[in-house]
Amino acid sequence: MAGQDQPSGDSKLSKSIGLFDVYAIATGAMFSSGLFLLPGIAAAQTGNSVFLAYMVAGLLILPAMYCMAELSTAMPRSGGTYFFLDRSMGPLMGTVGGLGSWIAVVFKSAFALVGMGAYLGLYVDLPVTWTAIGLTIMFGIINIVGAKETTMLQRIFVSTLVVILTAFVITAFARLGVADILEPDPSYGAFFSDGFGGFFATIGLVFVSYAGLTKVASVAEEVENPDRNIPLGMTLSLLTATIIYTLGTLVMVAALPPDDLFGSLTPVADAGKRFLGFVPYDLGVTLIVVAAVAAFASTGNAGIMSASRYPFAMAKDKLLPDRLSNVGKSGTPTLAIIVTVIAMVLVLAIFDVQSVAKLASAFQLLLFGLVCVAVVVMRESRIDTYRPGFKTPLYPWVPIAGFLIAFWLIIEMGALPILFTIALAVVCGLYYQFYAYKRVKRRGAIYHVHRQLGHSIYEGIEDELASIVHERTEPSNLKYEAVIARSALMDRPTGRYDRESLIEEMVAMGQERFGLDKDFIEGVFKGERMEVHAIRPQMYLAYKTLAEAEQSELFIFRFGDEAVVDILGAENVHTLMYMVMPQEPAGLDLRVVGHLAEMAQAEDFEKRWLAARNEQEINRVLMRDDHYLHQPIGEIPALAQAAGKRLDAIELPGSCQIVMVERDTSAILSRPDLVLQTGDRVSILGEPEDLRALFEDRVDTGSE
Repeated sequence: MAGQDQPSGDSKLSKSIGLFDVYAIATGAMFSSGLFLLPGIAAAQTGNSVFLAYMVAGLLILPAMYCMAELSTAMPRSGGTYFFLDRSMGPLMGTVGGLGSWIAVVFKSAFALVGMGAYLGLYVDLPVTWTAIGLTIMFGIINIVGAKETTMLQRIFVSTLVVILTAFVITAFARLGVADILEPDPSYGAFFSDGFGGFFATIGLVFVSYAGLTKVASVAEEVENPDRNIPLGMTLSLLTATIIYTLGTLVMVAALPPDDLFGSLTPVADAGKRFLGFVPYDLGVTLIVVAAVAAFASTGNAGIMSASRYPFAMAKDKLLPDRLSNVGKSGTPTLAIIVTVIAMVLVLAIFDVQSVAKLASAFQLLLFGLVCVAVVVMRESRIDTYRPGFKTPLYPWVPIAGFLIAFWLIIEMGALPILFTIALAVVCGLYYQFYAYKRVKRRGAIYHVHRQLGHSIYEGIEDELASIVHERTEPSNLKYEAVIARSALMDRPTGRYDRESLIEEMVAMGQERFGLDKDFIEGVFKGERMEVHAIRPQMYLAYKTLAEAEQSELFIFRFGDEAVVDILGAENVHTLMYMVMPQEPAGLDLRVVGHLAEMAQAEDFEKRWLAARNEQEINRVLMRDDHYLHQPIGEIPALAQAAGKRLDAIELPGSCQIVMVERDTSAILSRPDLVLQTGDRVSILGEPEDLRALFEDRVDTGSE
């Protein structure tokens, strides 16, 4: 594994994108031409059934959305599609996906800002192209200032858009009547005016209206709690878009005769004029124009944000010049944003943006299909560190369906978009061959799938995925210490022990110490086989993850020289550990097991381990010293006056938490109603700076 092939580790982006921001990015990237320009063209192809075409298109994007969500939660890294294709199928496919995605998003974002300029031109006499260029530069500056500022602007755009469009639909149903809207207009002819062929062609036409849904994957590295926020945000966004697209087109067909709708490039505004006349000063139509401007602005703004992450991620992986991976003072990839803005300005100045943007849609469909293939590759690679927080349902049928849907829709788009897609892929491939090929030795997970054919595997991807798991569970970085602090130690110097006898002891200890149900514990240890690791010679760890487990519990057996242990087929075993862990957060088991193995590799570990006399000394051997404190409360300034107080009335700094109280010769697990007494010793977990604060400042320990 060549050193130069490793991603640079000094270019980290801050995690500032929450659930609503994910929703706003995905939603804002979908509403522009799909609703404000396309319905008239779509209705001309299929008539009354146009609303059904939008609804079916929303359902057909589900496989791609599910696959993108799985990959985003397993590998939340900037670059989205690029990163997924690179790590699954290798840097050649990654280069095609990364550069191709960047070019496609640049064209479509530029097109959105042209649309925004056109709508602004309805009220202000401005040159459309120069207006779009000015808007591009403005949104670029906002993106450079910070992701938080960018997403705040996106929130405003999307909130305005969704509120106005919701009011548009509700008002239409109230003014036109539900029955009239739902009844097919006979002036449009048959329900499928051009037969099933025209209907399917319309689905392909409007499908790209939903393509922006997955843009959020390119900023996954900046998302807080990606395991929850990415799939949930995308799902809520798709639900919003599908409902508004479906009901909105129903309203347009009901409000406008065929001739007016088919030739309209402003169908929402034209439909609004038919039933919003009661609103004074033409305010209703004005609000629709405001919604259109917000839609195009949100698409352009989100496009710059997501597009800039492709060169940033590729530069980190040495596929583009290193300078593009630099992060500015505001925590954003400044140079990558500037390059993206310059590219958009050139596109606006040189090309017929509308024509090229349509061609770029076919390439986006190709990427959707490849992302579905990437999920299959990652699953079948059997890499242990591939731990998505969200899994595509009905695997492998959903990814297969996603690939076939993308292929079918590309065919429906015609010869020119197909040729453009092939040409763009070839150009990206040639770039990789002549520039990046010698700079990287990384290979994708597909080599793991083919290992039975004699191919060598690339172990670097396992290490990288392990580091991603570590970062994803970083908010739970004290879980390991909490498990150790709560652990139950059972010293057994003599006697004969087998699996059944150990289970009996764990059942009793689990009930007494942890308050676990007897049937639950027996089901854990008598059920399916557990994962077993030798973390040192003569020292074994067996663990199992269960959805029913509320928290991790660790049982430790230490055996003396005179004990006979007939288990695991091992001789001279001096330690056995049994652990049960919850399945969430995904990857927690890797962290805890990894910590235990890391601590056990210390040079003097075995000597200290065997010399430890009680649970407190055992804890100190297994703990990271900078995250653990065990002292009498009288020696801790922040707890000097805590005697007589309940634990839930004691405020500790930052991440500090009392996990165990030692009283006389007993160890008591913390609980909210436990009252501290003079002479108690407490075990406290926390980040190093928070533990230091216990001795620096007085902390409020509650009122009498």
